[in-house]
Amino acid sequence: MFVLTRQILNSSVTGTSVIICVLVVLAPIPALELFGIKPNWLLIWLVVWSLKRSLFSAAVAGLVLGLILDGITASNPSHIFSFMLVGVLTVFIYKHLMKKMQEDFVSVALIVFGMAIVVETIRALQFSQMSNHSLMDLWVYQQQVALSSAILSSLWAPVVYFPLNRWWELMKSSNSIHY
Repeated sequence: MFVLTRQILNSSVTGTSVIICVLVVLAPIPALELFGIKPNWLLIWLVVWSLKRSLFSAAVAGLVLGLILDGITASNPSHIFSFMLVGVLTVFIYKHLMKKMQEDFVSVALIVFGMAIVVETIRALQFSQMSNHSLMDLWVYQQQVALSSAILSSLWAPVVYFPLNRWWELMKSSNSIHY
């Protein structure tokens, strides 16, 4: 009974954190913007989630968050591919680089920075395929968007990382105590 309650509580906290990130995406908070670009809260959440998860779990989380983002923003081009790629890349980066280093907010912020660049670059490539504009026409705008998104997202990453990482570590340690 205690284990089931703990699993329900953990799922509730995790789901609520996603809902909060979605609400912050939708909320017009001017102080968070740079050149009209906001932090990519769902990307931050995805990176934090994927750090200590399996490849499959990270890809599914990327799929779900991509679908959510497509549902609340313009879905053409889709966010699904880029978010699934971010989940997979984050798992590889964590397993091959971060496990050997000390995990802290700086390393998480660097991963979020890089993944924001990846997401925005993929979106620019998708836009160039859909529109009559050449990739060179989109590149100037994409640089500003990618850099702004990467800077803001990496600066705000600890706000998502610290509470969720602490919570998941607490759940993990309480699981090892009761088994």
